[in-house]
Amino acid sequence: MLKAQKLTLAVLISAAIISSAQASEQSEAKGFVEDANGSILFRTGYISRDKKNGVDDTSSFAQTAIVNIDSGFTPGIVGFGVGVVGDGSFKIGENNNAGNNMIPRETLNGKENSGDAYDHWARGGGNVKARFSNTTVRYGTQVLDLPVLASNTARLVPEYFTGTLLTSHEIKDLEVIAGKFTKNQYSDQVNTDGRRLDRAIVWGAKYKFDDNLNASYYGLDSKDKLERHYVNVNYKQPLANDSSLTYDFSGYHTKFDEGASTYSQTTDDLSNRKNNIWAISTAYNTGPHNLMVAYQQNSGNVGYDYGENADGGQSIYLPNSYLSDFIGNDEKSAQIQYSLDFGKLGVLPGLNWTTAFVYGWDIKVKGLTDDAEEREFFNQVKYTVQSGFAKDASLRIRNSYYRASDTYQTNAYIGDTNEWRIFLDIPVKLF
Repeated sequence: MLKAQKLTLAVLISAAIISSAQASEQSEAKGFVEDANGSILFRTGYISRDKKNGVDDTSSFAQTAIVNIDSGFTPGIVGFGVGVVGDGSFKIGENNNAGNNMIPRETLNGKENSGDAYDHWARGGGNVKARFSNTTVRYGTQVLDLPVLASNTARLVPEYFTGTLLTSHEIKDLEVIAGKFTKNQYSDQVNTDGRRLDRAIVWGAKYKFDDNLNASYYGLDSKDKLERHYVNVNYKQPLANDSSLTYDFSGYHTKFDEGASTYSQTTDDLSNRKNNIWAISTAYNTGPHNLMVAYQQNSGNVGYDYGENADGGQSIYLPNSYLSDFIGNDEKSAQIQYSLDFGKLGVLPGLNWTTAFVYGWDIKVKGLTDDAEEREFFNQVKYTVQSGFAKDASLRIRNSYYRASDTYQTNAYIGDTNEWRIFLDIPVKLF
């Protein structure tokens, strides 16, 4: 891990020396106020999980306003700025449920998130930033979008991390990142360090070779939890009549520390838990149609686990991820997905439909079986207003029909579930 940090530092220093080869982002700074932007996202969110096999159903229904304000940079060799992210929410109805990562619950008998659901709550924080040439450093509360440390943004409100992130574009078409984070707050937590993150160090880079080919690598060391590495290669092959084929490979290698939380493991040696999970996919796009097939495979002695070790509730940049992520111990899975853009058909611009079926097999469940199975049928319809006073407002409705072998449910995974998610988003630009 230290070698990776030293390599990142060396790349940044070398990049700064040759940065004169392209225009500087900081030299084009217009000002602290002039480049500022602010917005509020009003979101109404509903999740219902109609569970089977004697497990109680759960639902969550709530309203929030998510604020994002970011100043520009002051002019000069080094520019400075500030930002604020946060949300204020209230539940609608009883909704005294846990497990959907939507609504926080009060502390009961010293145990967090185990009491009654909050009626209303607010979260968030500020950050400061500095920029030299094409390199920006930001410290404070942030929403992250990194394959090894990604904030969950698929619930009512986003997951927050507190720490420092450096992002550099000193070399054309190359982005280098390095960071350290010391707090992690899940979407349904009021405590700013609800995941009890000690220290997470991230590093990585992505490079655009040309308009059709790009590749990336990212690493993470979450202290006393895990070390994780991610690679991705994506190539788009243009075809006749504006059609294309896109080939994608992505994969993770994870080594879990003794204090990490895992599931679906087949070893009792807590110091030797690791896995490799990878996926390949091919997507054919023509006009309004997009058809994708994907194959995903996990190997090692434990299921790929994320989110439980302060490593981000959305840190799974793999194709076979819906309600289930198809990440059981030794699991193989295959998917077929179809998407339709109704606007390109001339029917209703802004309306999109995605349907997919994923089947997973050969799941190892210790002491029970080596060939458990799971499957999911997924559908989502999303409409985004294209013009007028409600421009960019969107309504998203998704449904998952999920079923698994009894032996896999015994291992406390999702369990047979019919899930609905309905999200209404109304963005308002402040400035």
